Amino acid sequence: MPQKNIRLEVMQFLEKKVDGFVDQFLIPVEQIWQPSDFLPNSENENFFEEVRELREIAKDLPYDFWVVLVGDTITEEALPTYESWLMDVEGIDNVERNGWSKWVRQWTGEENRHGDLLNKYLYLSGRVNMREVEMTTQHLITDGFDIGTGRDPYKNFVYTSFQELATYISHNRVSQIAKQYGDKKLSKMCKMIAGDEMRHHHAYSEFVNQIFKVDPSQMMMAFHDMMKNKIVMPAVFLRESGEKISTAFEEFSNSAQKIGVYTAADYVDIMQKLIEKWEIDKIGNLTAEAEKARDYLMKLPARMAKVSERLVLPEETKIFKWVEPALAR
Repeated sequence: MPQKNIRLEVMQFLEKKVDGFVDQFLIPVEQIWQPSDFLPNSENENFFEEVRELREIAKDLPYDFWVVLVGDTITEEALPTYESWLMDVEGIDNVERNGWSKWVRQWTGEENRHGDLLNKYLYLSGRVNMREVEMTTQHLITDGFDIGTGRDPYKNFVYTSFQELATYISHNRVSQIAKQYGDKKLSKMCKMIAGDEMRHHHAYSEFVNQIFKVDPSQMMMAFHDMMKNKIVMPAVFLRESGEKISTAFEEFSNSAQKIGVYTAADYVDIMQKLIEKWEIDKIGNLTAEAEKARDYLMKLPARMAKVSERLVLPEETKIFKWVEPALAR
């Protein structure tokens, strides 16, 4: 039987558990936080006073911080691309509105709050060129992405397990830096977003764990393929207005590494955490090919760590159209 059909059968088997996954890992709309909980209330008479305070505190945050915050916001706001990609994954049927499509819609609903909150904060802060930010967001949605998973649910769940943990790290570190500069409100915003990302990471990594129980060899091969080809970030096609897709994402990544928000060492650490979480060393009933894949995976973090240690960041920081250096001082 073709592997594609086995994957579909596994997805249909696990679909029976989706309602339980929704209850365990997602929060009902009426109970979860909303962006307005953390922003100045435009209905209040002291709204403008609160905005002035927000803007005054924001003046102390450095240039690279703003680049990273804008990049994180744009990444979150390109959500339509991610939802449409996941809806096309083998076993996820939005037409019949099966359990998996229910998961994707509710996950999307939670994720959508992140970009909404950060966008409003950026707008109120007065520290960034919102039109440039908005054009970059539109470009990213228009250009889409290619994360190397195709319609394969196994590879997609490896990707989301990795990516949700990466975004947790990024938002959590931004929260810590904001707190250091005295912006307690922004710190709390980013901490709440990070909490969502960790919860979603636990969900997607549990999906992979469940697949390992019923189709261990093919799940191992999918994990191997994703790690061998490297995980690309969802904003890999990032570009500014008037520019072609080139090095913008790399430059954004350099800013993130310079201030310690997300580094090459974090990439290796996430890989190691997934290996430990899925207990890759203990999985049995593997084919000879999957055994080789397991051996490769077990040795990979140490190899990647040596490569990351040799990484040298450029001294010059790219000046993005989103943030003029003078604005960030």
